[in-house]
Amino acid sequence: MSTEVLSRQALNRALLDRQMLLRRVPAPAPPGRTGQVIEAGRTGRVIEAEAGRTGQVIEAGRTGQVIEAEAGRTGQVIEAGRTGRVIEAGRTGQVIEMVEHLVGLQAQAPFPPYYGLWSRLEDFRPDELARLITGRQVVRIALMRGTIHLVSAGDCLTLRPLMQPVLDRALATTFGRQLAGVDTQALAAAGRAFAEEEPRTFSELGALLSRQWPDHPAAALAQGVRGLVPLVQVPPRAVWGAAGQARHTSAESWLGRPLSRSASLDSLVRRYLAAFGPASVLDVQAWSGLTRLREVAERLRPGLRTFRDENGTELLDLPEAPRPDPDVPAPVRLVAEFDNLVLSHADRSRVISHENRKRLFSRNAVFPGTVLVNGFAAAMWRIARSAGAVTLTVEPFGKISGKARDEITDEGRRILAFAAPDATAHDVIFASLR
Repeated sequence: MSTEVLSRQALNRALLDRQMLLRRVPAPAPPGRTGQVIEAGRTGRVIEAEAGRTGQVIEAGRTGQVIEAEAGRTGQVIEAGRTGRVIEAGRTGQVIEMVEHLVGLQAQAPFPPYYGLWSRLEDFRPDELARLITGRQVVRIALMRGTIHLVSAGDCLTLRPLMQPVLDRALATTFGRQLAGVDTQALAAAGRAFAEEEPRTFSELGALLSRQWPDHPAAALAQGVRGLVPLVQVPPRAVWGAAGQARHTSAESWLGRPLSRSASLDSLVRRYLAAFGPASVLDVQAWSGLTRLREVAERLRPGLRTFRDENGTELLDLPEAPRPDPDVPAPVRLVAEFDNLVLSHADRSRVISHENRKRLFSRNAVFPGTVLVNGFAAAMWRIARSAGAVTLTVEPFGKISGKARDEITDEGRRILAFAAPDATAHDVIFASLR
């Protein structure tokens, strides 16, 4: 039997569906009424989830069961033979579930995750994420590809051990010579002690470490600790409406829990496929920064479906994962700066062409947001503030139809209302970002 071939359009629609960019996830209903459950990255509909009664969930076209779906609290979900976790009700639980479904949001800059959630969650407000950051329910930490990601507290403790090889390789490549002769265990212990004493900037941390290792660059010592110790950035960094330097302490100290000892690469690959599949082994490696994942894929193969893309590359996927009709309409979306949508495949042609990718990645280290038209990157965007007004500038990669331009303008006004509701004017212009 021949392997099914998935077109670029089919891969695009599958990706957008799993990234919640074909349709925003509706806001949760008030307690005691029909609500929304996010399970395995899909939005399920809770029916009759009344206090003290058992409701039902329609999930990915299949029926699961909600047990103890009490008013004000989401119950346990049995879905596709798996027991779901009990999640916190309302928007808080929904935001955390979205962050976990996406396996984190890249947070190289402080605020793109807010826009990433806005593009996926209906009526999302900045304070809904800010509260989770100050409440230590989500954190910012170096993970996939060695870059800062915003993840749930639980995922921080689970994912960080899995990413240690990525951080080890980056440390050796970038700072290996500068740290030659340094006892890394001693460096990690000293750095952890300083960071747990009080949150430190890397400048402060390097200065303190230089007292013990005066013959090594302070910046390299601080980066050595970053690679060896799970450091989280603490508030007010990345809190909407606040400003603050990047100060760091250990994940264990901040969250009051140890790192997971049962973290699984098998689970990581399956979660990647749930959010980014169908995908090749090289895609998973490009997203994570890990190598030698083919042996993991072979171990999982009996429980996966296989496809091929138009170039003949083998793609793996979860059997139950959604793969919409390629002709399903895709609305205009403004995708956040650094969004993993455009960073998480070795072959990114399912969302951005090679030529447009070069334009996106050649902005003098400034990574703009991306505009999706019919599912594919068609323009870049950036927001600027001046004298009380806020302007969204959109730079198209090529010719855009009048209809698409109108839709971009409408979506642009919505993002400006989100970003700066008190601005004296909201303007959307089409021009070069330079």
